[in-house]
Amino acid sequence: MSSSELVGVVGLGVNNRPLVPFLLSQGYRVAVFDRRGTSELEVELSQLGIKGGVAIYGGPRYLQELLEQPVTTIYLTPGMRKFGAEIDQLALRGVRFSCETEVFLQHCPAPVIGITGSAGKTTTTTLVGESLRRDGRRSVFVGGNIGQPLLPRLGEIDPSSWVVLELSSFQLDLVRQSPHGACILNMRPNHLDVHRDYADYRGAKANIARYQSKEDWVVLPYGDSEVQAMVADCEGRPVYFSLQGEIPHGAYCQDSQLWWRGGNGAHPVLDRSALKLVGEHNVANALAAIAIVASAGGDLRAAGDALESFSGIPHRLEIVREVDGVTYINDSIATSPDRTAAALKAIRERMVLILGGYDKKLNYDALGEALRESSVRLVVALGATRETIARVVERDTDIEVIRAESFDDAVLTAGREARGGETVLLSPAAASYDMFSNFEARGQRFRELVGMLSRSRTGLVE
Repeated sequence: MSSSELVGVVGLGVNNRPLVPFLLSQGYRVAVFDRRGTSELEVELSQLGIKGGVAIYGGPRYLQELLEQPVTTIYLTPGMRKFGAEIDQLALRGVRFSCETEVFLQHCPAPVIGITGSAGKTTTTTLVGESLRRDGRRSVFVGGNIGQPLLPRLGEIDPSSWVVLELSSFQLDLVRQSPHGACILNMRPNHLDVHRDYADYRGAKANIARYQSKEDWVVLPYGDSEVQAMVADCEGRPVYFSLQGEIPHGAYCQDSQLWWRGGNGAHPVLDRSALKLVGEHNVANALAAIAIVASAGGDLRAAGDALESFSGIPHRLEIVREVDGVTYINDSIATSPDRTAAALKAIRERMVLILGGYDKKLNYDALGEALRESSVRLVVALGATRETIARVVERDTDIEVIRAESFDDAVLTAGREARGGETVLLSPAAASYDMFSNFEARGQRFRELVGMLSRSRTGLVE
């Protein structure tokens, strides 16, 4: 590495902020490019302890400024498109693209387990981390798309540690190194507003195993031809999990019991009824966690204890409150139709369903089928996808649709229309960015509104 080498950090978001001090510590010259103003970026860098020595290019022309600088490597923030006029020109110039995830994988001294998929990543990552902590390992670090980046904590991690990362398609898009242990939970269209197309999205996810060696392993859903095709040319050893009964090797559910079958035969891990998590999709997440823990040499008894005690993560089929016989459930994490379909299967009570939000250019046709097979009585539609969703519901089902003008209006309308014994479910099948900064903020607003509902459900408490 030459001390005169200039690298660019594009987008000073959560993932890229730790990169700046790290790259400086490695002897690079660093330039930061961001659509925000220079003064705001200076304040943000000063909060990182950086008061000079970094070139800053802020404002609406930041990508044009990037073209004009002699950068050799560019670290793109995860959520931005990895293509476009300026990015494509830089690629033709031979500039190398990288990201915080790749830097962490290159420098982490401990074995890393990476978990991805279109749904279930956070739940499975949390279960694996807790299972490994319970089996007596000295230090377990959980991060990636869950919580904060672990790059600033590299100094705390040693070869005896274990690292568990939730990895999104955005974080995997530019990596050329895969973790020692990997898992692809499932694959459904998502984030097509950022990826070129579904094939591009799948390709990003496949990077989690693409660069593995024969000493590595990857956990996959048994019988899922699409996921298995994604890793067909990878060298990592496949390990499976299945909801469909006994399999030759891996984790499976049979006779209401969760099992692990390895080299020493089949061993029961947990009775399915002991799981506090709701829904078939969460049983699949639990089985994936068992397969991951077993592949990492973990204690299955510790895994069983972790699974039994785990009651879920906020914004994922989270029971918020019961008001006047109506149960309110926050599933704000459901930012795609398949996640909402999974929620509909998990709840048997009659429902008023709140749908809609930011448009990620997803196809909602399959949602109509899921609704026909559900117990939904009424849909309250809102947001940028309101009319798209309303058309699918009205075309494919007999379910009534009410169009709401705002998020608050949608929640209050759902509460007013719900009947005793029913459930009001927020499971939007869309992202939140047209109204909120993220799905957590959306879920928190839902909690706040439900907390203020009057006993009569006709409005807010005075």
